[in-house]
Amino acid sequence: MLIPKRVKHRRQFRGRMKGEAHKGNKVAYGEYGLQALECGWITSNQIEAARVAMTRFVKRGGKVWVDIFPHKPVTKKPAETRMGSGKGSPEYWVAVVKPGRVMFEMAGVPEDIAREALRLASHKLPVKCKFVRKVDEVNADESK
Repeated sequence: MLIPKRVKHRRQFRGRMKGEAHKGNKVAYGEYGLQALECGWITSNQIEAARVAMTRFVKRGGKVWVDIFPHKPVTKKPAETRMGSGKGSPEYWVAVVKPGRVMFEMAGVPEDIAREALRLASHKLPVKCKFVRKVDEVNADESK
């Protein structure tokens, strides 16, 4: 599971998820990517489950990149605790994902296999996703 080695502050505000991703919204490393269509928190367990699903399907062929990292701690108070007495302790870590963010990338496999592997990975995630290709982005930039 992904988790930061050190953090400056153990507890963070929850924050707001508004707007679209301005960075990390293009396929940078691989040929194919999985792009988020809505915003949400993705836990480190969900990231790992999606990565395992992809690598299992391609039988450890090709290359997989994980482009998101869980930097945000989510706190929880123990069950049946009275209100007050401060904020709870960190329970797990999440990556904040906005619409347009490319979360996973693949290369070195045919498109139909990459499409199916990324489809399996998308079922492990709590946000709607779509399959994107690097060549589509290049053609879109040239047409502008």
